[in-house]
Amino acid sequence: MAAPVVSPVRAASNPGQVTIEAPRVADGVACWRLAVATGALDANSRYAYLLWFRDFAETSVVARRDGAVVGFVTGYRRPDEPSTLMVWQVAVSASVRGRGVAAGLLAALADRVPGVAHVEATVTPGNSASEALFSRFARERAAGLVRRELFGSDLLGVGHEPEVLFRIGPLAQQKSGKERE
Repeated sequence: MAAPVVSPVRAASNPGQVTIEAPRVADGVACWRLAVATGALDANSRYAYLLWFRDFAETSVVARRDGAVVGFVTGYRRPDEPSTLMVWQVAVSASVRGRGVAAGLLAALADRVPGVAHVEATVTPGNSASEALFSRFARERAAGLVRRELFGSDLLGVGHEPEVLFRIGPLAQQKSGKERE
């Protein structure tokens, strides 16, 4: 398991620093609760999050503050295109929103998974926070961004908006802190 790293997020106003690290299976229920609490995500079962962190811990990250999970990104390598990281869900607790946690999680994940040339995610129309997150990530990585409908309402069912695929890449390698100076 990777050692915790201090995240590139802005300092929280209350005590405790946010760190980003690999998830543990035991984080599954906390992440399920967080997904439900957002009110915006299609929350999977608690069991699914436990399995996710057992099987896809290398392509997922969690944010912690004072030991508690305050954010997560789940992802996986596409089997038919292993250089593409598919971001499944991004969730951040209301207690740390607006402090760059989602951006820090996404950047940390992209940097942590070796050999990633593209990042994909789906966003429903009108989800301006996710649109901004992935658009900014593409700009920061000097990468192209292509949007197209992946799954329409005809497949997802009545009452579900279409899922628009955001394909970002190829990714420019991030420079270390010393190289940026």
